[in-house]
Amino acid sequence: MNKRFSFKEADPGIYKALTAMESYVASVKEVSPLHKEMIRIRASQINGCSYCIAEHTADARKLGETEQRIYLLSVWREVPQFTEEEKIILALVDEVTLIHREGLTDATYEKALAAFGAPKTAAIVMMVITINAWNRIGISGRKVPE
Repeated sequence: MNKRFSFKEADPGIYKALTAMESYVASVKEVSPLHKEMIRIRASQINGCSYCIAEHTADARKLGETEQRIYLLSVWREVPQFTEEEKIILALVDEVTLIHREGLTDATYEKALAAFGAPKTAAIVMMVITINAWNRIGISGRKVPE
């Protein structure tokens, strides 16, 4: 696989803008650090970004996430290891990441609003958008785990 340019070096302004988005979502207190990593891992699984999967699974482990739950993220609908709140978060991740399918469905949107309220739901969606952008940079730049 041929090495590609670094987005950070090619256009520091674009990279700085995305880093600002990442800083904002990292500062949101209403979403736990572990749930933030869950969002990042799940979107990265869907998108196939090996670099982000490696990075965020390591971060989740440091926060105390279990190996079993990390392995089961890809089949979260079929297993009992995730709370109802986590299932709503993961449904948001799946539907926003796979926006071309059905978009964010009314059912998921209503569940999220009922469980979290508008500000937290908006923050979760923004987190999904941000990791999707990072995934696209990682994949386009052929960034792989070390």
